[in-house]
This record gives sequence, C-alpha cells and structure tokens, in this order.
Amino acid sequence: MSDAALPRPALNVGRLAPLYAAQALATGATTVSTVLASLIMSGLHFETLVGLPSTLISTSAALSAGAFGALMIRRGRRTGLSAAFALGALGAAVGFVGARWELLPVFLLGACLMGAAQGGYQQARYAAAESVPDDRRGAALGALMLMSVLGSFLITGASRPIETLGAALGSTPEVAGWLVGGTLLGVAALLIRLWRPTAPTPAPTARPAQAAAPAKLTVRAAFAIPGVRSTALALAAAQGLMVTLMSLTPLRAHHMGMDHGAVAALISGHILGMFGFGWLTGPLIDRLGLRFGYVSGALLLAAAALSAPLSGAAWLAVSMFLLGLGWNLAFVAGSKSLTRFPAAQGVTDGLGYVAAGVGTALGGVIIARAGFPVLAGACAVLALLPLFSAWRVRTT
Repeated sequence: MSDAALPRPALNVGRLAPLYAAQALATGATTVSTVLASLIMSGLHFETLVGLPSTLISTSAALSAGAFGALMIRRGRRTGLSAAFALGALGAAVGFVGARWELLPVFLLGACLMGAAQGGYQQARYAAAESVPDDRRGAALGALMLMSVLGSFLITGASRPIETLGAALGSTPEVAGWLVGGTLLGVAALLIRLWRPTAPTPAPTARPAQAAAPAKLTVRAAFAIPGVRSTALALAAAQGLMVTLMSLTPLRAHHMGMDHGAVAALISGHILGMFGFGWLTGPLIDRLGLRFGYVSGALLLAAAALSAPLSGAAWLAVSMFLLGLGWNLAFVAGSKSLTRFPAAQGVTDGLGYVAAGVGTALGGVIIARAGFPVLAGACAVLALLPLFSAWRVRTT
C-alpha cells in the first residue's frame, strides 16, 4: 500500500476532553491569581517590588520545566501533569495565606510554587499535539488554546462573586483570587487522572522507526539539530515579552484610575488574543507553515509594544490584545516544531521562563527609573527576534 493510501487517523477529541478541561481551569486559575500579583504587592506597600512575584514565578518555572519534561519522558504525560496541577493548588493556597495575613515571605513562597507548577502543566500542549498526526498538530494546539480562553472568560465573568468573597474574607478580590485559583487547580489535578493518553501518531509519510527516533535523543543531540535552537529563540522571546508586558500593564492601568473590573476586562482582552483565535491560527500554521507564524507573531508583538504607551485606555486594550495574538502565532509555530523533539521541550520552556523572569525584574526597574514608554520601546525591538527563527526555518 502506498503512503497516500494510508488511512488518516482521527483527532479523537473525546479522549482529549479531560486534558483540555484541565488546561481551561489552569488558565482561569492563572488569570485570577498570578496575573494580578503586582497589585497584591502594591497593596502590601511594596511598590518598588511589584515585578518580584512575576520574576519568582518565571524563575521557578524555568527551574522546574526541564525536570517536569524529564519526568514526563520517563513516567508519562499524565503523571507529570497531575503532579504539576497538584503543586499549583498547594502554591495558590500558600500564596493566599501570605497575601491575606500580609506575610510577604509566605506570599512569595506561594508564587514560587505556582511558578514551579506552571513549568510542568504548560507542557500539556505537547501532550495534545502528540495525540494527532503532524499535519493536524497546529489545529490541536489551537483547540487547546480555545479551551484556555473559555476558562479565562468564565473566571472573569465571576469577578463580582470574587469581590464578594474578598469582602467576606476581609481582604481584596486579588487576594481572594488566589484561593479560587487553588480550587481550580485542584479540580484540574483530579481531571487529568481521568485522561488516557494516546500514543504519538506518526505522519503518513514517515516510517514508525523514523518517527520515534527524535523522542530518544538527548538534550544536547536535540539542540544540535538544525532549526531547534532558532525555535527555542522564538519561543523564549515571545514568552519573555508577553509575560513582561502582561504582568506590568495592569499596574499601569491601575495608575490610570481603572478599577478591578476594568483591569479584569483588560486581562480578558489579552487572554482572548492569546487563546481565542487558536481555532484559526493553528490551522493557518498547518497550512502556511512555521515561517508564517514566526513573522506574523513578531510583527504583532512589536505593534503591541509600540501601542502600549499611547494615551487612553482604548490603546491599552488594543496593545494587550495584540500582545496575546502575537504570542499565540509564535507560540503555536514553535510548539508544533518542537513536538518532534521531546528532549528539547522542557529546556526550551525553561529558557522562556528565564526570559520572562529577567523581563519582569528589569521591567519594574525601568518603569521606576525611566517610565513605561522606555520599557515598551525596548520590548518592541526585542519582539523582532522571531524573525531570525523564520529565516532559519527549513521545514513546515
């Protein structure tokens, strides 16, 4: 039988449902907790350290991503992901205690645990992509992102009940959000135990031995393959820029006089850009190739950075949306490419978290000393790094 005559495997969305639902809950938990950590620091009267929680989250994720990646290679995706979600639930609970009773070291410890958990459960995208043929992996990643935006919108819609919970606890909605986030991550940990992973599906034109070979590579051998290092650059740049601006823009909005509901709506617009168009960007990258994802992603990230300092809340909303959409395109393209090289996945995620940690740490200092427009300008320049990855693309 010729390769063209081979049957095309089904997507089997039903078997992926627990994985997608867990990811939706995790995104909701992140939206209601760590994204607003800078506001908690401001409320604790540490205005000059507002970027510290995001830096610790990114640093912890960078340190844990490789370890979780190695765990998933040895013990399977389900074991690694369930452990990550459970760790996130614990971290959110610790962070809530620290924020509620104004114990800064305890709150920062919770942020570290949440970051370490993200280093693991963000690799759920590779689990989804592995379950489908290569020419549908962009679509699978896009569907996962669509579930993420659903989780974010549901939690944003619950902003009033969260405000009520915060008042009942004698605290703020931002603090109560950590308790809610811990609950969501706990449910996600239980959901992932219901998921039954499917074996990676080789492309119809590849022989099984050839398709399985990349999974056996060491980290060094994987990064020696042409295109892997440039892919890591695109993912790290997109992740670092997105987290930096996402983490520090809410504080700018707060200084502009926007209340909790308005800031939550701003974050929702950003999450919409990040995840809401996965149904479109994923199939487009499947059809047009990785270079399309890198180039369009870089240009949108630069546009987001340039529009962020413009006056008015409307421009801030435009910036946050473009920031999410640009990240989406670069992220889907890079993730699809790395699906073939499991040994490089955790390390690459770690590099992205390092970039995010450095960005948020330096970003807070730059804002304090030179102002937000200077930070935005620097981000606009760095946003063009995925163009190098586009130039290095050899396959789609």
